[in-house]
Amino acid sequence: MLTTTSEPRTDPKGPESPTMRLVCLGYGYSANALVELLDTRRIDVTGTTRDPEKADTLHRRGIRTILFDGTRHSPALADAIRNATHIVVSAAPGEDGDAFLWHHERDIMNADGLKWVGYLSTIGVYGNHDGAVVDERTVCVPTTDRAMWRLAAETSWAALGNRTGVPVSHLRLAGIYGPGRNQLKQLADGKAKRIIKPGQIFNRIHVDDIARTIERVMERPASRIYNVVDNRPCAPQEVVEFAADLMGVEPPPAVPFEEANLSPMARSFYGDVKTVSNRRLHDELGVRLEYPTYREGLRALWESGRWKG
Repeated sequence: MLTTTSEPRTDPKGPESPTMRLVCLGYGYSANALVELLDTRRIDVTGTTRDPEKADTLHRRGIRTILFDGTRHSPALADAIRNATHIVVSAAPGEDGDAFLWHHERDIMNADGLKWVGYLSTIGVYGNHDGAVVDERTVCVPTTDRAMWRLAAETSWAALGNRTGVPVSHLRLAGIYGPGRNQLKQLADGKAKRIIKPGQIFNRIHVDDIARTIERVMERPASRIYNVVDNRPCAPQEVVEFAADLMGVEPPPAVPFEEANLSPMARSFYGDVKTVSNRRLHDELGVRLEYPTYREGLRALWESGRWKG
């Protein structure tokens, strides 16, 4: 298995070892936001990716990177895991389960210094509740294969935590937006759609709020489920219209859902309607979202210019 490595980051004020050895199983959008938030002088970061070009980019940024395609055990990843203090899992499982557990479960169990695992899941595991409020105690009735696989992976990681005694936190994320991934950029690129489906609402979450939540959970590790969602789910066309107003442009024409040209995956997202509560996030962790709704999030992206990525 090919690997790309870089030297661990240490505090320039002294030769002391990093206080956190973080392994990101799937170094994606949310993991990157977390690493940018943390004090990288005091942590050593290892991330996995399937993409050699992305590995080279991360290497140039000083992040130890391991190419992992999920088909076999990786000695380099095994070494990183056994020495980890914290693990964040964000790569999606497949039909056969979670590839990291398939190939590296024993390494996780032998990570003597491991203090916490965070599994980034999705509110899709709840399934459809016809707009009713759901929270972390709600029974999950996933309606798509992807959501079923996610729920199965949640169960597998929780079981591993029970066997090892390591806290495993499950963070169920809403639709993620942030720099480079938002309706402002879609409008600018001519890719925005204003699809109308009566009664349809979605929760969302800014990637920076995801990073801050992960940091808070790291400080208070517990085997708990947390919904990481905004305070106000709304219809998808409402977000497009607000973004267009910020930019001073006309929104795209309204298209009935039945007539929309959507991929099967995109269409499947419209099958579930629910209002997801984040009360536990506020009450137990004391998290106060910087962007409690899409309005604050999009306005900040627009005014700062970060919407372009």
